[in-house]
Amino acid sequence: MDQRHATPPPDPDERDPRDHGRDRPAEERAVAHLMERETAYGLLQRGRALMSRRHFAQAAVLLERAARLEPRRGSIVETLGRAYYNSGQHERAAEVFDELLAIDPSLPYAHFALGQSLKQLGRPDEARTHLRLAVALAPESRLYRDALARLSGRRPPMVL
Repeated sequence: MDQRHATPPPDPDERDPRDHGRDRPAEERAVAHLMERETAYGLLQRGRALMSRRHFAQAAVLLERAARLEPRRGSIVETLGRAYYNSGQHERAAEVFDELLAIDPSLPYAHFALGQSLKQLGRPDEARTHLRLAVALAPESRLYRDALARLSGRRPPMVL
């Protein structure tokens, strides 16, 4: 074999000229970071961050993607419902909170949130049912008791 035309094995410390000066580990970290951002957990975290800044409609877009990746994950479904509710999408919120109750019918917050959504949709009788269930499941919650009292036309008691 003619040694003049044989290519030497690549030096592991040398960069491939096709990399155009890129740092492979940094590029791999960037790709890994982007992939993590597209996991259900990454999307949930980004959605929560948007909600904390009151960007509810934008959060809903990310949370919808997270819910498609993990459809019966309660934490994702609940956060998506909150994003819909807070962005004024009460019909969608009611559907999602109903879905959350299908996952776990014993969640007081799911009953409360569905009740509030139904109230916004002008369905007070259905709302009252879910608010009563929320109070029954978490009688210590002043939030749930006050919401039921407001819907029933009673003012909540004053705290002294």
